[in-house]
Amino acid sequence: MRDPFQPSMSRRIFLGGLTAGTVVTALAGARYVLAGEEAERHARSTLRADGRPRLPPGQYLLQRLRPMGGTEGDPSPGAFRLRVHGEVDAPYTLDFAELLRMPQVTQTCDVHCVTKWTVLDAGWTGVRLSDLAARARVRPGARHVIFEAAAGYTSNVTLREAMAPNVLVAHKLNGGSIPRPHGPPVRALVPDAYFWKSAKWLTGIKFVARDEPGYWEVRGYHNHADPWREERHG
Repeated sequence: MRDPFQPSMSRRIFLGGLTAGTVVTALAGARYVLAGEEAERHARSTLRADGRPRLPPGQYLLQRLRPMGGTEGDPSPGAFRLRVHGEVDAPYTLDFAELLRMPQVTQTCDVHCVTKWTVLDAGWTGVRLSDLAARARVRPGARHVIFEAAAGYTSNVTLREAMAPNVLVAHKLNGGSIPRPHGPPVRALVPDAYFWKSAKWLTGIKFVARDEPGYWEVRGYHNHADPWREERHG
């Protein structure tokens, strides 16, 4: 059976022959716009602060985030509740208004999907996960963070990586509310991992001592999901 993460040779040739701004229609009628070969070459030759190329191996550029499906949650800010719990001394639940009253961060970052597309300089606004953790008073024994979302979806990251300053609980994308296909009203954002880790329609953040592989991890995806190591399979 063909590797579902490996593009066919004909697909690679097809993508390589397209120019910036080309609109591609994929399965189920989804449409997305390629950024072009010149932009890809520039991204591959540009280094991040950590010395890694800006565009991870095996990725191609899109101009905008591509909707990737999933069971939708309630997109209404009025219905939003985020439960912060687990290995903490002060568990709490906050609503959307309370989230907006916390210190806000706006950042641009690159998004890398395991299906091999990347979008550069996506703009996000939200609250640092580290600020939510500080309010909960995470216990010394916690080692992992579990993002909980609609329909029982979960994703897992290490506590160390979750505390990075660019990891957010985000409520805006490119200056506006997060569009419905991308998990409103609030989603996780873990920019340095493949995008399935950034759970959409977020409902909870659980701190745990032992790892709990999430929805895709138990179905064969890699537990860590580093795009620069191409950690796609488990």
